[in-house]
Amino acid sequence: MDKHQLVEIANTAMPFGKYKGRMLIDLPEEYLLWFARKNEFPAGKLGDLMQLTLAIKIEGLQGLVTPLKRSE
Repeated sequence: MDKHQLVEIANTAMPFGKYKGRMLIDLPEEYLLWFARKNEFPAGKLGDLMQLTLAIKIEGLQGLVTPLKRSE
């Protein structure tokens, strides 16, 4: 995990599904766990960031990412 990934998690919008448009760090933990249980995170960079987001949420480290969100 590096700072670049944390910035991406804070500022990448979910591109599909129930939470489309919500920043990855703002996705509910239960939603990310659903992907994990099904072992079906999206392929590529998005899936990697979603898995990292889940790990951050499980460890209670959202406070590291939230301040990195861009203000609109």
